[in-house]
This record gives sequence, structure tokens and C-alpha cells, in this order.
Amino acid sequence: MDPKQQSAVRDESSVTMTESEEGKKRLLDCCTKDGSTDRHGKPAIKAKTGGWKTGTLLLVSEGLAAVAFTGVEVNMVLFSKTVLRQSNAEAATMFSKWMGTLYIFSLLGAFLSDSYLGRYLTSVVFLAVMNVGLVVLSLLTQAFMLEPEGCGKLGELCKPQSQAEVAMFYLSIYLLALGSGSIEPALATLGADQFDEEDPEESRSKTKFFSYFYVALNLGSLVAETLLVYMENMGRWVLAFWISTACGFVALLSIISGAPRYRHIRPSSNPISRFSQVIVASIRKTKLTVPTNGEGLYEARGRNEKDSNRRISHTDDFKFLDRAAVITPSDMLILPDKSEIPNRWRLCTVTQVEEVKCVLRLLPIWFCTILASIVFVQVLSLFVEQGSAMNTSTMISGFHIPPASMTAFDIISTSTFIICYEKILIPLYVKLTKSKPKLPSEMQRIGIGLVISTVAMVIAGLVEQHRLRFANEGGEETSSLSIFWQTPQYVLVGVGEAFIYVAQWEFFASQIPDSLKSMGLGLSMSSSALGSYLCSIILSVVMKITTRHGKPGWVPANLNDGHLDRFFFLSAALTALDLVLFVMCAKRYKSIALEKREVGQEMEATA
Repeated sequence: MDPKQQSAVRDESSVTMTESEEGKKRLLDCCTKDGSTDRHGKPAIKAKTGGWKTGTLLLVSEGLAAVAFTGVEVNMVLFSKTVLRQSNAEAATMFSKWMGTLYIFSLLGAFLSDSYLGRYLTSVVFLAVMNVGLVVLSLLTQAFMLEPEGCGKLGELCKPQSQAEVAMFYLSIYLLALGSGSIEPALATLGADQFDEEDPEESRSKTKFFSYFYVALNLGSLVAETLLVYMENMGRWVLAFWISTACGFVALLSIISGAPRYRHIRPSSNPISRFSQVIVASIRKTKLTVPTNGEGLYEARGRNEKDSNRRISHTDDFKFLDRAAVITPSDMLILPDKSEIPNRWRLCTVTQVEEVKCVLRLLPIWFCTILASIVFVQVLSLFVEQGSAMNTSTMISGFHIPPASMTAFDIISTSTFIICYEKILIPLYVKLTKSKPKLPSEMQRIGIGLVISTVAMVIAGLVEQHRLRFANEGGEETSSLSIFWQTPQYVLVGVGEAFIYVAQWEFFASQIPDSLKSMGLGLSMSSSALGSYLCSIILSVVMKITTRHGKPGWVPANLNDGHLDRFFFLSAALTALDLVLFVMCAKRYKSIALEKREVGQEMEATA
């Protein structure tokens, strides 16, 4: 080949390489950079997948699912008292245990979502389970439980239920809890996956999504707590439950309809096995000395690591775990082709070790959110019972406001505050602090929410004291004090929720490793579970202590004979103590240090 031909070949090869590089660059520019894929497992194209189109669809699904679940949840105490004939304390305890189980199931949904099924399939499967529970409850109530005719209203008890009917009732509501609890972390994370956090504009939208997700949840609850609660208080349980069921099925269809356009993050390996490997490997190397500054620790890099998750930088705390990443000659397994791979039960990557550290650092913060949940559990139990013992008449002749409908003030204040915070307060704050504006951090917002929640419980106690002064001397169960005196405590609890829950979701989502995003939200929601159980335990202990020597106790069947105000003040004291513990933990917390994705890493991960 003469020199001219060789030159032509080199030029052609150069042009081909340039075109190939430009083609790859164009592909990278049009695809997401966070490792998300379309439904075929290929890199997600921004213009064809994700964004607010699918995000809005998921918000609608969440709102409808909230109507379905809240239609049963919000008046569960009344149903237990009138249909199952339980006492105030029994109904409140049963409700707290049920709510606790609901949030525990959020960990199951998060685990399956991150490890095996993915966010989309987890959402679809467990929303179907929720609908099965709703159908069983609706059929059971319609066919067997509402006897004699017209029972189930306020003050009108139904016949004693058989053991089989009670068993079927509990089966239906725990199927409902399994479905509803499991879809929440998966659905919220699936929505967040629709926004590329490597893109500055989409990253801001991702932060807003959590706020709007909570608004959708609250607006759905508002519909249930006004329309459906009114039906239930009039004894129309069957109609209300079938409306809830219909909303559940529409929510399922809504999620499925967006399947072609969703962005997906592939499930990672089982976090339990990954965490166990770190513990076992570190125990096996207890006699080894850990290098200073993490130098020489093992971290797999290169194209063999087909993983869209970002690596985590080494940190100096929990140094005993770093032994799992110290390389020794016996750590490698030799394959038949003479190549070597690490034995994962002897050698773990720095990222794998840091995943365990991240979870350990989150535990004290998580514990503090458990005590905070005590307040919010009482909104649908003791607040409703307090309202049932007040004057529910209104200015409209003959119309009485259902006590459970007062929770609408909680929902309205939560949703209104979130929207005002996003649309008015943040833009105003940025405008006033033009030079490098620093918005309140997630932890600061949680702290503010704890202060507001403490004040709310103090006000609830004062209202109860005032209610008792207006109680009828003849031993009637209701007071002449208007139920609208509860408005301040509901509004303050709602604002406290807006601060705590949204910030808590954002915090756990940002501080958890990429492979555990759903688990982060599951942890956040499970704190509500343990808060429900804790509230149930506290209430049981309080009743056991205060009913000694024949006394009625703080929360008797007739609240006029008790001291519900003291229980509210006890809750305020516990929340104040929680605030002190939270501030101490927040000061010592060390944030996760995620490395930037390498150029093309997201392409390799989906190859």
C-alpha cells in the first residue's frame, strides 16, 4: 500500500472514530446520567421517558390510593366502637397496633423494591393486594356485619359479631395494611426516579416531587375525611367502602397506564447479604491493622463493575468495619481460567463498607423520629374520641360535623403550608438573601416541626381541660363545648407534619446509598410504625396505672370521668424530650460522601 493509500486509510479511520465519539456523546446527552433505564433495560432517553408527565401520573395514583386507604383508616375507631362494640381504650389500642403494622410493611415493600422486584412491579403487586383487602372488607360489611338495619351510626351499636366475622374483618384490614404500607416507599421512589439528579433542573424537580407527593397523599385523605367520613357517620359504611375500593382500582389502572414511559433503576443485590458480608469479613480480620486515611482499602473499579450506583468515599468513623476492605492474600478465589475474583465474605469494597456505616449513622436520627410519631398517631384516635365528646352541631340546622372530619383541618393546613413553602416562602427567601442563599436544612425543618408538635399537644391538653368544665353534670358523655375548639390543635399538628415528614423523606432519600433508596423511605415510614406501637404501649401502661383502686383512668369509656388532658400533656413532654435528643444527634451526624459518576458509567451499567 503506497503512502497516499495509507494516509487515506488513517484519515478514514480518524473520521470514523470521530463520528463514533460524537455519536456516543450525542447519545449521552439525550439519555439520563443517573443510570436509569426504560422498560426494555436500555438507557432512558430524556425526551421519551420520565419527567413531570410520568411524575404527575404517579401523584394522581397516590392521591387515589390515599382516598381508598383513608376511607377505611379515618373512621376505624368509630367502626370498632359501633360495629365491633369495643371500648374507647380498646379501639384506640387496636388502631395503634394496626397502624404500626401498616408502617412495618413499608420495610417489606422497600426491601423487595430495592432487591428483587423493582419500584414499578412492587407498586403494582401490592396495590393489587390492597384492593383485595378492600373487596373483602366491603363484601363482609355488606353481607354480615351491619345488623340490625340502621346500626353503625354514632351511638347506635350493631349486634355482637361472631368470631368468624371478626377474623375475616382483621384479615381484610391487614391485607389492606400489607398493600398500602408496601406501596408507599416503592411508589414515592419510583416517582423520584423519573427525575435525573445529575441534571440540575431535574434535580430540583426531584426535591419538589417529595413535597407534592405528600400533598397528593393529603388531598386524597381530605376527600376521604369529608365525603366518606360523612357517609360512615350516617351508617353508610357499605357505600363508603365500595367507593374506596373503586378508587383503589382506578389508582392501579393509572399506574399501569404509564408503564411505557417510566424510568427504572435496576434492583441491586440483597442488602441483608451485603451487610452480613461486611460484618463477617470484619470479624474474620479482627487482628489486622486498618491503614490510616483509608489508603490501600479495596474498591472495585472499571468496566467489570456494571453498577449504576455511585461509589461512596471512605470515612473515619466505625473504623472496625474498615477491616472488611483490607486486602489479604487469602481473599481471592481462583477460577478455572486462572482469573481471580474476591471472596465477598472475606473482602468487601469501600462502598459496601460505607453503606453499613451510613445506615448506622442514620439510626439515632431514625430513633428520634419514632417519638415524634406519637403525636400524629393521636390525630386519628384520641383527637377523634375527644371530638366525639364535644358539641358537634353547626350553624346549619340539623347538620352535625362528624368528629373524624375535623382531621380535614390537619390535612388542609399541611397541604396549604407545603404549597406556600414551595411557591412563596422559598422564592421570597431566595430574593431577600441574594448572595448565596442557604435554605433551612432537612434537620432544621425537623427540629422546627418538633417544636410545633409540642405546642400542639399542650393546646390539645388545654382544650380538653376547657371541655371538661363544660361537661354536663348529669354524666352525659358529651360536653356543650363546640368541637371547633379543636381547630388550633389540628392546624398546628398539620404544620408540624409538613415540617417533619417532608424533611424526613428528603433527608433519608439523600443520606441513604443508591442501592437502598426505597429502604431509606421505608425506614422513614417505619418510624411511624414504631411510634404507633409506642403510643399503644404508653396508653396501655397509663391505663393500667391510672385504673388502680377502682378509678376510671385517664381514658375511660366516658371521657368526662377521665383525664385525657394529662395524656396530652404527657405526649407534649415526650415530644419535648425528643427534641433535645434530636438536637444532640443532629450535631454529631456526618453526611454521606457520594462520589461523582464517571463519564459513561451510566452507559456501562446498562450495557
